Amino acid sequence: KEAGLPDGVFNVVQGDKEAVDALIENPDVKAVSFVGSTPIANYIYERCAHFGKRAQALGGAKNHMVVMPDADIDKTIDALIGAAYGSAGERCMAISVAVLVGDVADKIMPKLIERAKTLKVKNGMELDAEMGPIVTKAALERITGYIDSGVAAGAKLLVDGRDLKVPGNENGFFIGGTLFDNVTPDMKIYLEEIFG
Repeated sequence: KEAGLPDGVFNVVQGDKEAVDALIENPDVKAVSFVGSTPIANYIYERCAHFGKRAQALGGAKNHMVVMPDADIDKTIDALIGAAYGSAGERCMAISVAVLVGDVADKIMPKLIERAKTLKVKNGMELDAEMGPIVTKAALERITGYIDSGVAAGAKLLVDGRDLKVPGNENGFFIGGTLFDNVTPDMKIYLEEIFG
């Protein structure tokens, strides 16, 4: 309404598969837009095609941030931390690869390591939390599996967040800031979206 659109022109609907199927099958809904996992994006795209409906289905991605030698170091570190660890890294636009061009790595890495080590991981309801819990135990296990895979493949683990315990939330699904270096394009942790 604030943008001046009439009622019903633009609607955001959240729900499970049943809600998604109802939207796709409803002849009054002319288009569906989705951002999320690749398997669900494929499902939505195929179902929309079946019903002759327009679809924008954006699946998983491996997002990169390129840092040039003349970058403002402190602003870049803040941007990297926020983009990588915000929403516990469980968002489709999370940055999981930083390409540090030229000698900028020498300036950024020590500060980035320190920020990742001191990331405020807490109950997400605490106002000063920089990162909250992972959504499920299965998601946490998937993420730690990626860390194990990176180590096994020879990437250099600079910051290891696997053993983090959050006081008062010992049974929560928490992981601390984690940072790799020397990751190569053939490694699973480079090729796949970690989503966490």
